[in-house]
Amino acid sequence: MQKTLEGILSIAVAIILLQTLYFKFGAASESVWIFTQLKVEPWGRYLTGFLEFVAAILILTPKTRRIGAFSSAIIMLGAIISHVLVLEIRVQGDKGLLFALACITLACSISVLIMRTIRKK
Repeated sequence: MQKTLEGILSIAVAIILLQTLYFKFGAASESVWIFTQLKVEPWGRYLTGFLEFVAAILILTPKTRRIGAFSSAIIMLGAIISHVLVLEIRVQGDKGLLFALACITLACSISVLIMRTIRKK
């Protein structure tokens, strides 16, 4: 049961991370605006997209799942901190969707990390 839940959470994290790549690499106006506000456009957008892609692949692979979960948790902590300190919760009328997705991804990543740690003992 725990292994199944871990797999489902890992897939959820990967889906969220992978679906944002289109916006980052496609230079969607919302993405460009976010990284402009953070004063790291365009290189920050590309780097974040690349790191999210790597984290998604790692979390989908059982042998590297812990590294992927840790990586995605760190990336999402950065996103959440950026929202709180610079961007605000609501970005360009999204009603807090990006912030909520970051929180969900962080929670799922931490859950996978905990499950992996418990199972290793």
